[in-house]
Amino acid sequence: MGDDLQDGGHRGVSGAVLCALADIDDPGGKGFVLADGRRIFVIRRGRGVWGYANACPHQGVPLDWRPDVFLSLDKSVIQCSTHGAQFRIEDGECLAGPCLGAALRPVPVALADGMVVAS
Repeated sequence: MGDDLQDGGHRGVSGAVLCALADIDDPGGKGFVLADGRRIFVIRRGRGVWGYANACPHQGVPLDWRPDVFLSLDKSVIQCSTHGAQFRIEDGECLAGPCLGAALRPVPVALADGMVVAS
């Protein structure tokens, strides 16, 4: 990986290339299905990327409103499409909603040479 490694606090990532950073709106998100079948999503803010399992901790439902739409209207938090629960982008902690105090399950992702990679 290149010298431009940046991530959401997850180090030591070396794995599958998910997409180019430019393929994700800033700020925005993008969903993926990994080779092992796990559904995840990546949130981008500037050159920072954060990955999470695409499942609300309340009932396990997918978070996206429609494909690749994971953020609130003002793009300040991740928002569950079913219950409206809101999660902090940087650590996935639930800030409001039925799963208050819970958190999204993190998935290690990083930025390397302009590409988003996951382990």
